Amino acid sequence: MIIFQLAIILLASKIAGDLAARIGQPSVLGKLLIGIILGPAVLGIITSTEIIDELSEIGVILLMFLAGLETDIEEFKRTGKASAYVGVIGIIVPLSLGYATGLFLDMSTFEAIFLGLLLSSTSVSISVQALKEMDKLKSREGMTILGAAVIDDVLVIIILAFLMSAAGGEVNLGMLIAKKAGFFVVAILLGWIAVPWLLRRFAPLRVTESVISAGLIICFLYAAMAEYAGVADIIGAYIAGVAISLTDFKHEVFEKVETIGYSVFVPVFFTSIGIAVDFEGLGSYIGVIAALSLLAILTKLLGSAVGAFFAGFDWRSSFGIGSAMVSRGEVALIIAAIGLESGLLAEQLFPVIVIVVLVTTVVTPPMMKAFFKA
Repeated sequence: MIIFQLAIILLASKIAGDLAARIGQPSVLGKLLIGIILGPAVLGIITSTEIIDELSEIGVILLMFLAGLETDIEEFKRTGKASAYVGVIGIIVPLSLGYATGLFLDMSTFEAIFLGLLLSSTSVSISVQALKEMDKLKSREGMTILGAAVIDDVLVIIILAFLMSAAGGEVNLGMLIAKKAGFFVVAILLGWIAVPWLLRRFAPLRVTESVISAGLIICFLYAAMAEYAGVADIIGAYIAGVAISLTDFKHEVFEKVETIGYSVFVPVFFTSIGIAVDFEGLGSYIGVIAALSLLAILTKLLGSAVGAFFAGFDWRSSFGIGSAMVSRGEVALIIAAIGLESGLLAEQLFPVIVIVVLVTTVVTPPMMKAFFKA
C-alpha cells in the first residue's frame, strides 16, 4: 500500500506543482493543495501513516539542508541586524495580540499566553521553496528571512519553557537554555573543524557517492543534535548546510542532494501537510478558525514587516519578508502538541490550530509572490 501511495503522491504533486506554476503561482502551492484533495478532507485516497510522516520529516530536513548549502555566509553576516529586528518584532506583535485574543475568549492567563506563543512561531521551510523559485534565496531579503527564522525558533522555545515552568511544569530553565547555547557552540565548532575533516576523509574512499553520503551523515547528525537540544531539527539541518557551503565540496553535495530530495522526499513533505488535514467535526468552529487565521496572518505579516522596515528595507521588501514569516508549519504543530500534553491548550482547540496552521502555510507562497513581484 505504501508503494502505491508514494506513486500517487509523486505523480499528483508534480502535476499540481506544474499547474500552479502555469497560472503564475509558486509550484509549492499546488503541492499543498493537492495534498488536501488526496487526503481524508476530500477524496480520501491517501491517509497519513507513520511511514509517510517519516519520509516527510526527511523531506523538510533535506529542504533546509539545501537552503544552508545555498547560503552566502558574507551576506548572512551583513543581515544579522535585520534578522534580529524581524525575528524579535515578529514575535512581540503576534504574542501580544494573541494573548489579548485569548483573554477575550475567556482563556486563563497561561492559556492566553500560550495562544500568543503559538501565533508567534514560524516555519520557513515553505518559504524557502518559494524563495528558490523566485530566485530570492541568496538575496539580502532571503538571508534576512533565514536568520530571523533561527532567532524566532530559539526565542519561542525559550519563552515556552518559561511559560511551562510558571504554569507548574517541571522545566529546568537553566539546563534548557544551557542545552540550546551548547548546541550552537558545538555546531559552530564542528562546522569549523570536523565537517571539512570528515568530507576530506570520505572523498578518497573507493565506494560510490562517498562525498554525498558524508554530506547526508553531517546533515542528519546535526538535525538529531538540534532536536536533542530542544532546537528544531530543521535548524540543525540548515546549519549543517551552511558548514558544508564553506568547503570545496559545496557544489557536489548540493547537486546530488537536490536530486535525492526533490525526486522523492520533498514532494512527500509538501503533500503530507495537506494530507494531515481533516475537516470533520469542525463546522461549529468556522468562526474561530477564520478569526484565528486572520489574526495569525496579519500579526506575523505586520510585525515582521515593521522589523524589516526598521532595519532599512523599503516597504515592498519589508512586506515580502513579513509574508515569508507567516507560515507556522511543523514548528507550530509541535508547540501545539506540547500545549495539549501540558494542559495549556484545550483538546477541542487542537484541530482548530491544525487548520489555522494549514491556512497560514497555504497563503504564504502566493503572498510572497505578490509582494516580491509587485
